[in-house]
Amino acid sequence: MTIISLSIPETLVKQMDQNMKEKGFVSRSEVVRQALRLYLTEDLKIENVEGEAVATITLIYKENADRRRLLETQHIYNGLVSTFLHAHIHHGFCLEVIILKGEALLIRKFVDRLRQNPEISEIKISVLHQ
Repeated sequence: MTIISLSIPETLVKQMDQNMKEKGFVSRSEVVRQALRLYLTEDLKIENVEGEAVATITLIYKENADRRRLLETQHIYNGLVSTFLHAHIHHGFCLEVIILKGEALLIRKFVDRLRQNPEISEIKISVLHQ
Protein backbone atom coordinates (compact mmCIF):
# COMPACT_ATOMS: atom_id res chain seq x y z
CA MET A 1 0.00 0.00 0.00
CA THR A 2 1.32 3.46 -0.92
CA ILE A 3 1.69 6.07 1.84
CA ILE A 4 0.85 9.70 1.08
CA SER A 5 0.90 12.83 3.21
CA LEU A 6 -2.00 15.30 3.40
CA SER A 7 -2.43 18.76 4.87
CA ILE A 8 -5.89 19.03 6.45
CA PRO A 9 -7.30 21.93 8.49
CA GLU A 10 -7.61 21.13 12.21
CA THR A 11 -11.38 21.66 12.22
CA LEU A 12 -11.75 19.03 9.49
CA VAL A 13 -9.51 16.61 11.40
CA LYS A 14 -11.70 17.01 14.50
CA GLN A 15 -14.83 16.32 12.44
CA MET A 16 -13.16 13.32 10.85
CA ASP A 17 -12.09 11.92 14.24
CA GLN A 18 -15.59 12.33 15.68
CA ASN A 19 -17.17 10.72 12.63
CA MET A 20 -14.59 7.93 12.70
CA LYS A 21 -15.61 6.99 16.25
CA GLU A 22 -19.34 7.28 15.53
CA LYS A 23 -19.20 5.19 12.35
CA GLY A 24 -16.73 2.60 13.63
CA PHE A 25 -13.81 3.28 11.28
CA VAL A 26 -10.58 1.76 12.57
CA SER A 27 -8.30 4.59 11.41
CA ARG A 28 -8.08 7.99 9.77
CA SER A 29 -6.58 6.27 6.74
CA GLU A 30 -9.72 4.19 6.31
CA VAL A 31 -11.89 7.32 6.48
CA VAL A 32 -9.77 9.00 3.80
CA ARG A 33 -9.80 5.85 1.63
CA GLN A 34 -13.60 5.66 1.88
CA ALA A 35 -13.96 9.36 1.03
CA LEU A 36 -11.63 8.93 -1.96
CA ARG A 37 -13.61 5.92 -3.19
CA LEU A 38 -16.81 7.93 -2.97
CA TYR A 39 -15.22 10.87 -4.80
CA LEU A 40 -13.83 8.67 -7.59
CA THR A 41 -17.11 6.79 -8.02
CA GLU A 42 -19.05 10.05 -8.16
CA ASP A 43 -16.58 11.56 -10.60
CA LEU A 44 -16.58 8.51 -12.87
CA LYS A 45 -20.34 8.57 -13.03
CA ILE A 46 -20.30 12.14 -14.32
CA GLU A 47 -17.42 11.41 -16.68
CA ASN A 48 -19.30 8.53 -18.31
CA VAL A 49 -22.35 10.60 -19.26
CA GLU A 50 -22.55 12.02 -22.78
CA GLY A 51 -25.20 14.08 -24.51
CA GLU A 52 -28.11 15.68 -22.70
CA ALA A 53 -28.36 15.13 -18.95
CA VAL A 54 -30.06 16.42 -15.84
CA ALA A 55 -28.10 16.85 -12.63
CA THR A 56 -28.69 18.01 -9.09
CA ILE A 57 -25.83 19.60 -7.24
CA THR A 58 -26.11 19.93 -3.46
CA LEU A 59 -23.69 22.35 -1.79
CA ILE A 60 -22.98 23.14 1.83
CA TYR A 61 -20.99 26.18 2.86
CA LYS A 62 -20.65 28.52 5.84
CA GLU A 63 -23.37 31.11 6.16
CA ASN A 64 -20.82 33.95 6.12
CA ALA A 65 -18.99 32.63 3.04
CA ASP A 66 -18.28 34.94 0.14
CA ARG A 67 -20.80 33.72 -2.45
CA ARG A 68 -19.43 35.76 -5.37
CA ARG A 69 -17.61 32.83 -7.02
CA LEU A 70 -20.67 30.61 -6.65
CA LEU A 71 -22.94 33.24 -8.20
CA GLU A 72 -20.39 33.90 -10.95
CA THR A 73 -20.36 30.18 -11.82
CA GLN A 74 -24.15 30.12 -11.94
CA HIS A 75 -24.16 33.16 -14.23
CA ILE A 76 -21.47 31.80 -16.55
CA TYR A 77 -23.47 28.59 -16.96
CA ASN A 78 -26.91 30.21 -16.72
CA GLY A 79 -28.19 28.22 -19.70
CA LEU A 80 -27.68 25.05 -17.65
CA VAL A 81 -29.28 26.21 -14.41
CA SER A 82 -32.97 25.31 -14.35
CA THR A 83 -33.49 26.46 -10.77
CA PHE A 84 -31.85 26.55 -7.39
CA LEU A 85 -32.90 26.48 -3.76
CA HIS A 86 -31.04 28.23 -0.97
CA ALA A 87 -31.70 27.46 2.70
CA HIS A 88 -30.06 28.41 5.98
CA ILE A 89 -29.46 25.25 7.95
CA HIS A 90 -28.25 24.68 11.49
CA HIS A 91 -24.99 25.85 13.05
CA GLY A 92 -24.31 28.72 10.64
CA PHE A 93 -24.30 26.76 7.41
CA CYS A 94 -26.19 27.19 4.14
CA LEU A 95 -27.44 24.49 1.83
CA GLU A 96 -27.98 25.09 -1.85
CA VAL A 97 -29.48 22.70 -4.40
CA ILE A 98 -28.92 23.53 -8.07
CA ILE A 99 -30.78 21.71 -10.83
CA LEU A 100 -28.97 21.62 -14.16
CA LYS A 101 -30.19 20.49 -17.57
CA GLY A 102 -28.00 20.44 -20.65
CA GLU A 103 -24.93 18.95 -22.27
CA ALA A 104 -23.03 16.59 -19.96
CA LEU A 105 -19.73 18.23 -20.94
CA LEU A 106 -20.99 21.61 -19.69
CA ILE A 107 -22.33 20.04 -16.50
CA ARG A 108 -18.88 18.54 -15.86
CA LYS A 109 -17.27 21.97 -16.38
CA PHE A 110 -19.81 23.53 -14.00
CA VAL A 111 -19.04 20.92 -11.33
CA ASP A 112 -15.28 21.25 -11.83
CA ARG A 113 -15.54 25.00 -11.31
CA LEU A 114 -17.54 24.47 -8.10
CA ARG A 115 -14.91 22.04 -6.82
CA GLN A 116 -12.28 24.75 -7.21
CA ASN A 117 -14.21 27.06 -4.87
CA PRO A 118 -12.67 26.91 -1.37
CA GLU A 119 -15.81 28.48 0.15
CA ILE A 120 -17.79 25.28 -0.53
CA SER A 121 -17.26 22.63 2.13
CA GLU A 122 -19.35 19.84 0.59
CA ILE A 123 -20.58 18.98 -2.90
CA LYS A 124 -22.86 16.07 -3.83
CA ILE A 125 -23.84 15.33 -7.42
CA SER A 126 -26.58 13.17 -8.88
CA VAL A 127 -26.78 12.77 -12.65
CA LEU A 128 -29.59 11.41 -14.78
CA HIS A 129 -28.74 10.62 -18.40
CA GLN A 130 -31.63 11.32 -20.76
